[in-house]
Amino acid sequence: MRTRTREPQTLGEGTLDRMTRILAARNVDPAAVAALVDEPEPFSPLDALSAGMPPRYQGAVADHPQVLAWAREVAEAAVAPSRGARRQVTTGPSLLMAGVVGAGKTHQAYGAVRRLVQGGVGVRWRATTAADLYADLRPRPGGDSERELAAVSRCPLLIIDDLGAAKASEWVEEVTYRLINRRYNHMLPTLITTNLAIKDLRAYLGDRVTSRLAQMTTRVEFEPVDRRRQRTAA
Repeated sequence: MRTRTREPQTLGEGTLDRMTRILAARNVDPAAVAALVDEPEPFSPLDALSAGMPPRYQGAVADHPQVLAWAREVAEAAVAPSRGARRQVTTGPSLLMAGVVGAGKTHQAYGAVRRLVQGGVGVRWRATTAADLYADLRPRPGGDSERELAAVSRCPLLIIDDLGAAKASEWVEEVTYRLINRRYNHMLPTLITTNLAIKDLRAYLGDRVTSRLAQMTTRVEFEPVDRRRQRTAA
């Protein structure tokens, strides 16, 4: 079956004259209408970033020294695809943030991405909880889990929130290994948060995943303070 395409249509002088007369009859300034059409509202990279974030973290600001150091390293590794183009995240270090629930790890992760954009670095990124990631990758009729795994694996910057919160199984360990190993091999920056103590990760993730994480990430343990409860108490 041939697909029919329509060529873009242009307005002739007669049509434009009729539109001008109609607008004038309604006391509408044609120049003002043209200005609205021709000058769209500016949409900055920071606006685009905020639009893609959960509302709770749209104003997140990173202030942890090691998180800020990570952002600087990623920014320094960013490259411009062509002369004069904006630098883009392509490779870089990864960060593993461990601490109790409510310690501010997720806030810092989103704040770190914001820091990169504020610094003039372009980044294609994605954020997911570990539980949602496994749900998306679990084989199901009509789904393509391998294609989804490939997409997550190739994402230039990935946030994996709450690693260790899902129930452990051989399948979870295998999928986690495949994802982490691909990102390890391609040196793609990954921000990982976990409520598990770093010393407990091996029992949950297995030796292969833990070994990769030890080599690819800087590990930081957050202080055992639930900031959510502190804000509620205040």
